Order: sequence, then C-alpha cells, then structure tokens
Amino acid sequence: MRDKGSILIVDDEEEFRESLKTMLKDYYQVFTAEGDQKALDIIKDNKINIVLLSFDASNAVGVEFVRGVKEISEAIEVVLVSYLGVLRSLPGYLRLGASLCITKPTEASHFISFLQEVLIKQKFQKEIEYLHSKAKERHCFAQIISKDKKMREIFGILQEVAFTSTSILITGESGTGKELVARAIHYQGDRKDKPFVVVNCGAIPSELMESELFGYERGAFTGAQARTLGKFEHANGGTLFLDEISALRPDFQSKLLRVLQEKQIQRIGSNKTINLDVRVVSATNVDLEKEVNENRFRSDLYFRINVIPVQLPPLRKRKSDIPLLAEFFLEKYNKQYHKKIESFSTKALATLSTYSWPGNVRELQNLVERLVVLSRNNRIISLSNLPIELFMNGVAFKQDIEEIKDDELGLTKVKEGFEKRLILQTLEKTNWNQTEAAKILKIHRNTLVKKLTQLKIRDGVTPKKKKKKSPI
Repeated sequence: MRDKGSILIVDDEEEFRESLKTMLKDYYQVFTAEGDQKALDIIKDNKINIVLLSFDASNAVGVEFVRGVKEISEAIEVVLVSYLGVLRSLPGYLRLGASLCITKPTEASHFISFLQEVLIKQKFQKEIEYLHSKAKERHCFAQIISKDKKMREIFGILQEVAFTSTSILITGESGTGKELVARAIHYQGDRKDKPFVVVNCGAIPSELMESELFGYERGAFTGAQARTLGKFEHANGGTLFLDEISALRPDFQSKLLRVLQEKQIQRIGSNKTINLDVRVVSATNVDLEKEVNENRFRSDLYFRINVIPVQLPPLRKRKSDIPLLAEFFLEKYNKQYHKKIESFSTKALATLSTYSWPGNVRELQNLVERLVVLSRNNRIISLSNLPIELFMNGVAFKQDIEEIKDDELGLTKVKEGFEKRLILQTLEKTNWNQTEAAKILKIHRNTLVKKLTQLKIRDGVTPKKKKKKSPI
C-alpha cells in the first residue's frame, strides 16, 4: 500500500480535532491528541510527517512542545494552525523550527493541497540529505583506490586538514586524480553540506576570468543584462577548486591574491564589498616553483595557495595500484554496460603493470571502459584483448631498445623483437596451437609458420638471446 503520509492534530478542543480528522482521513493517516505529552508519545511510537498544532493564546500546548518534537526528529514539519490576528508569540515558535502558519481551515480542497505541498517539500529535503550522504561516501579518501605507501601518507595529512580552512595546492601529472582528492577534502570536512565549485582556469578565456570568478552587475559591460554571481559567491561557505591555476594571467594573479588576503570581493560594476568564507584548493600539472623562478607566476600568490602542498605520484610510480584500479574499473563498467567479465588474465595484468601510463589513472580508466564495451561475451580479458600500444610502451620493449640502440639495423631489430614476443605470447596462450594463434593474430596459418622460421621460434621453445660479446 502506498504511503499516504501521516498527520498528528494537536488541539485541546475535541470538536476541532474531529472535524479536521474527518476532513483529512481519506487522504492521510490521521492521529489526534489533546495535550503535549500524549502528542509526544504518539510521535515516538509512530512515523509522523506533519504535526498540525493549534496556535492560540489560550492553548496550553506551546513552544516547549515544538522543542520536544524537534528533539525527536528534525524532519517533522510543525504547522501552526491559527485564527487570524493571533501572532504575538509566533517568533518563538519559528525560531524552534515551526516552519509555517496558516489559518484554521474552512475549505477542505485548499487545506489538502497545502498539506500536499508540505509533504512534497519534506520528500525533496530527504532526497537532498540522501544525496549529500552518498556524495560524502563517494568522495572520501577510503574510496580512492590505492595501497601505495606514499598515497596513504598523503591521505593521512589531508584528513587532518579537512576540517580547517587552510589553502591546499595539489600538484601532479594530468590524470593523477587531483580533482578527486580535492572533492574528498571537501566532503570529509565541516564544509561538506556547502557548495563545492570547480573552476578550470585553463578553459576560461583570460578576458572573462574576472567576471567568471567575481561576478558582475547589470549594465557593467556590453551584454551584462542581469546581475550575475561569480564562482566565489557560489562557493561561499564551501570550497572553491581552482584547477590548472598556472594558466592565470599575471595581471589577474594580483587580483586573486588580494581576494585571498582580504577575503572580500566586489562584483564588476559595483562598489559593494562582499565578505567571503571560502576554502580554496588549487591544482596544477606544471612545476609552479619553476614558473615563479622564471617570473611567470607571482611568488606571493604561490606562497598564499601553497600552505599545504600535496604532490600526487604518477601511476607508473605506484605499480601496485594498477591491478587494484583495473579490477575496480572493470566492476564499475560491468555494471554500467551490463557485462559479466570476471577478471583480467595474469599475463594481461602483468602487461598493464609494465606500461608507463602517460595519461595516468584517467588513461587506465578509459582503457578498461573500452575493453568492456568492445568485449563479446568474454569471461576474461586476456593479452589478445589489449591494444598494441601497451606492448610497444612496456618494460620489455624498452629493454629491446637498450639492446639495439647501437645496432645498425635499429627499427628492423625492434620490429623483429616485438613480433617475436607477440607471437610467443599468443602461442603460449593457445598452448602452441598454430591455427588458433593465427586466428588471434589475424594472419593466415602459412604466414605464421613462415614467421616462426624467420624468427627462429621452435615449437614449444622460446629461443635464447645471444650473449653480447665482451668489449674486453
């Protein structure tokens, strides 16, 4: 049965209680109480959405009752029902959370419509609170996949500063998760119920940066048809994340520095000063110290935003995280695309771990999504499913380069080495079934046999590398 909502009518006049109950009983589950203690007992024993409280100067039920209701549950809406003109003690009720005041009903349809609006508001408020709680769970340090010692040390520091307003500068290569860490800082601190506003400084034209961050008044410039709040105002009370802060023009850097020092802004076209309570988290993928030394970034602004420095290591320096992340993204995209891929093969994970990942975690995530989308009822993601660039950029391939860097044949040697390794891996995967291996390699079996002869690969035997002659 659909939940219709429950209402408690509190009034010392039985006639009024019963008349209101008769009006509402077809639409809601209705409870009644004459006094405050009985009403509080009903609230403790039942799920009550709305309390209709008779608001009358002669009514014994009053402010203390509202306080008692809110102590049981802040979510309960207390609606004051009164005759016109009885408003002397209204402010005391409102301060305690009695949110509305209406006249005693004379028309049923109007009153029922009003109560429906109250219930809808209550439902939306619950949804907002749920989304806030899910955002906090999703953007916590525990949800950032890593067992790397350096990363765990970083998370420990950030958990300590999450409840402060200290400026934080997050540095690291593109794709290392700078915004993810910034969100975790916000949602783990005391600003979690306030806005988290992202500004990509590299994506906004420099001539628009001031209006974007500080806002503007109507008529401040051509096209300013209405007052517009800037990102600082939108983030007031919360966190402003300035991504790629190194892209800011030097002349705007001085304006930003002044705002951070004085904690105030003025919209363009206004003389009014607006006070700010904003925690600023900045991020960049360039060496800001070098930018300061070469006079491309203000040193005073650098020191202002770099109170707590956080350097995120690239994925190639946290190899132990690659299998964890790959499996995490596999599970995520299995759900998203309704696939049932169980895992990666051991050799596929080993190949992922040898790749240098220039795009870091973002590149790994994109690759796993692609593998899941293109899979054809695969149970396991194997070597044959991986793109060729992973082999070309792996450790084994780099070793080939080291071995042939002084060799006259150069590219020919590299090509032969790569072909040999790929054919060997495919043969091992198929237990040296040449027909199956040829299908995977998308070549004719006769071509594979010819390649085996050319590359001196014997059935079931990996050829040994020739030892280099000693120069001595």
